[in-house]
Amino acid sequence: MDMEEEVSRKIKPELTEKELVSQAQAGDLAAYDALVERYRERVYSAIYGMTFNHEDANDLTQEAFIKAFRSLKSFKGVSSFYTWIYRIAINRTINFIKQKKNKRHLSLNDLDAKVENDPELVEFISEDTPHRDAKISELKEKLNEALLQLSDTHRMVVVLHDVQGYSHDQISEIMDCNTGTVRSRLFYARQQLQALLSDYLSH
Repeated sequence: MDMEEEVSRKIKPELTEKELVSQAQAGDLAAYDALVERYRERVYSAIYGMTFNHEDANDLTQEAFIKAFRSLKSFKGVSSFYTWIYRIAINRTINFIKQKKNKRHLSLNDLDAKVENDPELVEFISEDTPHRDAKISELKEKLNEALLQLSDTHRMVVVLHDVQGYSHDQISEIMDCNTGTVRSRLFYARQQLQALLSDYLSH
């Protein structure tokens, strides 16, 4: 029996998302564990991109999956489970941020390295400068300050697109809006960031 259960757990990751959801809804905890393992890292990464705090991101990721498990019976499969859990996680994170009365200064030192290669954000960093690493470190601090001044919605779309690398269509599913709205929010957020970073950029 133990051997059968072990084999069952091993084959769970090979199942499709739809099959895992169906089994989890029927009470198979191993199936839900497989869903958590499949998406936990990406959910955590998105939350960290909004909170810049590992402890908060870990807690919020766990809360999102617990909430999803408790609501699993109501999941109808209209969207993918992946999109559904992302929505739960992002909404929980937004509420968490709103509830924090005093925002402490946060560091972007270990922010996803992809942000360093985004032309929209670091085009003013010269590849030939001998102090490029110091410039990037300084940029992250300035970007951190600027991001925290954006609204939750605009910070989210920047993180999902420019840091996480999601497409406009994927973000529209996660944020439950059309792609035109995603594009306009992203454009507006970038305009805000450029304005907030204008003094730094002019140096």
